[in-house]
This record gives sequence, C-alpha cells and structure tokens, in this order.
Amino acid sequence: MSDLLRQRPAGPAALRLLLNTAAEQRAPLVAPGCYDALGARLIEQAGFDTAYMTGFGTTASLLGRPDVGLLGMSEMVDNARRITAAVDLPVIADADTGYGNQINVVRCVQEYERAGVAALHIEDQILPKKCGHMEDKQVVDASVMVGKIRAAVASRQDDDFMVIARTDARAPHGMDEALRRATAYAEAGADMLFVEALQDVGEIERVATEFAGIPLLFNWAEGGKTPPLTYAEIAALGFAIIIMPIGMLLAATAAMQNFLTKLKAAGTPAPFANELMPFDDFTDLIGLPEIGDLEKRFSF
Repeated sequence: MSDLLRQRPAGPAALRLLLNTAAEQRAPLVAPGCYDALGARLIEQAGFDTAYMTGFGTTASLLGRPDVGLLGMSEMVDNARRITAAVDLPVIADADTGYGNQINVVRCVQEYERAGVAALHIEDQILPKKCGHMEDKQVVDASVMVGKIRAAVASRQDDDFMVIARTDARAPHGMDEALRRATAYAEAGADMLFVEALQDVGEIERVATEFAGIPLLFNWAEGGKTPPLTYAEIAALGFAIIIMPIGMLLAATAAMQNFLTKLKAAGTPAPFANELMPFDDFTDLIGLPEIGDLEKRFSF
C-alpha cells in the first residue's frame, strides 16, 4: 500500500514494463475499475498489478447520475489524483473526449500526468458524450480525433505515458468505419487502441486480426454490448489489457442496497452485524496502523 509519508504513484514506466511482460507471456493485464481511493486500495490488496479509474463509476459515485458527460476535467483529475496517491499501482484513467478540442486535450493530458496517472484513454464521441454501451452515441469527424491524438502525444512530458485511442464508431457507423478510424488513430501515434462496444465474437476477432502487433484494450463491461469472453479467450486473441469498469460499482451497490433493506426492516444492524466487515479489519485496510506508527515517531 502507498506510504502516507512518501506518496509516489507508480508511473508510466511501471505500466510499460508490465505490458511488455504481459505481451511476452500472452497474459493480458487485468485492471478492475475503481471510482475512489478505497476501491483502489482494495484492488491493490487483492493482488492486481494495475487499476482503472472508471468515468462511469466516478460519475455515479460523485453525482449519483449516469455517465452522459456531466463531469468536467477538473473533477475527473481530482478523483484520479486521490486514487493514484492511495496505491503503488499504475493507474489507467478514463479521460472521456479530452474535454474539448485539440488544445483542451493538451491541458487534459498534462493535468492527468501531473495527477500521477500512467495512461489515459480519449474517445471520438461528440460532446456531451455517453457511456460506450448506451444507445444513440454520435462521433466527431475522424480528422478531429486524429488531431486530438497528435496533440495528446505531443503534450505528454514522459514518453512512457500511454495515450489510448478509443473509437465509438461501431454503433453509429458500423465495423468498417470503426476499423478505419482505429487505423488512423494508430498512425497518429496512439500507443494502444480501444474499439468500444463490439457486439459479437466475430467482431472481436476481426479487431484482433486487423491490429495484430498493436496493443489492444478489451472492455469487459457487465451487462454491456460486448460478449462476456473468458480470460483465456481474450488472451488467445492477443489483447494487452482487460478493463472491468463497473464490476466493483455493481457489487458495492448491491451490497449497500442489501444492507439498507435489512436495516429498514430491523431498525438497527444488530440482527446481521456479523455479516459486515469487522471494524478493526476495515481500519487496518485504510492504514490506521501506519498512523499509529507515525504518531509514535513524531510524538514529543
């Protein structure tokens, strides 16, 4: 876990190293999606090598609203900064559309990089954007996104910082256009490609074949449009990273709803308190023993 005194987020070089190893072993990285620092600490405690900051989950947790472009760059960057400070893992972050035009993308990349993020993805939707697995998405002209990718690559301070290009063109314009755009984005300098909301195994295989040799991201969204492939199936296709943006959000929401339903019926948690995480275990998780050590160290 991250040391409170010496917060040093695992940088882009750490993610690049993990990806190189994953490519050699044909074992894609799994990046569960977190929407706050507590979730990031749980991901690290569970033994994962990287975490993903979900825009869907960030919007739901901060606003209690759907992912339809309601959060701005500063709110997203603030959340990213808290997450990277909480763990020693490299963090991949959702950066929506880059929050404007090519010049906005320059600032977006610089702010995310200062926040300690190791990689981000930007998408080619119009503003306001929508979650990639929602209906009625629209995309900008491909040339606009090419300019954004070029701006993102040029503005990063660390050459290892990864720019992931996402296209949402599959839904409004079909697979051929999605593949054409992904090709253009790779040529513009994107480090990894993310073809969103593929709708069957054939489409997934087509992306893997078309971009063999280029790092690819697989979005494993529970209940989304993409088929729920197994890890072995995704690995065999050669994907580099599997993100799972909403799994923890859905699990946490179901657990909280269950708690509240029982609480409403019982009046207090007494009848089911033994089902909850013990208080001492929770305070250990969030670093209370470290605080005790620091208090002793710096006391008079």
